[in-house]
Amino acid sequence: MDIAKCLALIDELCAREFPAEHGRTDAGTGGPGYLTATLETSGDFYEDEEGEREETEARFEAYRDALGDRLGERWGPVQEVGLHGVLDRAMDGEDVDEPWAHLCDHVPDVQLWKADTGRWVGLGVSQWDRELPFQLLAFVTAVDPPRPASPRPRPAAARTPPPSSPPSSAR
Repeated sequence: MDIAKCLALIDELCAREFPAEHGRTDAGTGGPGYLTATLETSGDFYEDEEGEREETEARFEAYRDALGDRLGERWGPVQEVGLHGVLDRAMDGEDVDEPWAHLCDHVPDVQLWKADTGRWVGLGVSQWDRELPFQLLAFVTAVDPPRPASPRPRPAAARTPPPSSPPSSAR
């Protein structure tokens, strides 16, 4: 991975206008309020030998962290945001804004910074399925990160009422 090229592409994303419609761009994908780009892609794992997948995952996380260190020098400490809860909420029918709705399908967590432009800049490691390649993604968005999930109430059937004692006059 060439960190200088990745930083240059992130700078380019920060300076670009967001597309009016969702679709492909010359750097990746975009739509109203966001742009994404693939910085690095691994091979696939259809014939995974000797733990190659785990080694590749660790390497891509190290790439993300190294690039994140450089972004942290610019914009301060990283904010880690887990997207599992966002995926759960989207699956339950909640309307989740892009790029978060798309990212939560294949990126378990992201590293975020608020750039000087007021836009969010993020990094994540994507994998759509165990056999498919890992991708190091960068994205820039004007859309705030999703709020944390609130605890779900237990269904009424899961709550057991305390046993009742007979009235004292029935004894």
